[in-house]
Amino acid sequence: MQETRQNKIARLLQKELAQIFQEQTRSMHGVMVSVTRTKVSPDLSICTAYLSVFPSERGEEIILNVNSNMKTIRYELGTRIRNQVRIIPELRFFIDDSLDYIDRIDELLKK
Repeated sequence: MQETRQNKIARLLQKELAQIFQEQTRSMHGVMVSVTRTKVSPDLSICTAYLSVFPSERGEEIILNVNSNMKTIRYELGTRIRNQVRIIPELRFFIDDSLDYIDRIDELLKK
């Protein structure tokens, strides 16, 4: 039962965070940020979000920018989901480098 609730909240947070990042990166030409995966703690108080950044060279810059604007992002998230959850979770962001890893493996296999 608890895992079902966690998964529902994780999907909701992923969808809303993706919309927030889409709106914020619209002004940054040539950069695309997508939320690839979210995990929620069992008590629903911490959300870990994995971000995929294109182009990947700007990943560190984007993560630093996101972490510096964490309060604003959490506030925006809270205004969107305040009627659906009791506690707005604390957010943690990490770079999802799985696409770079796949490209690297493909490159090595071609050699």
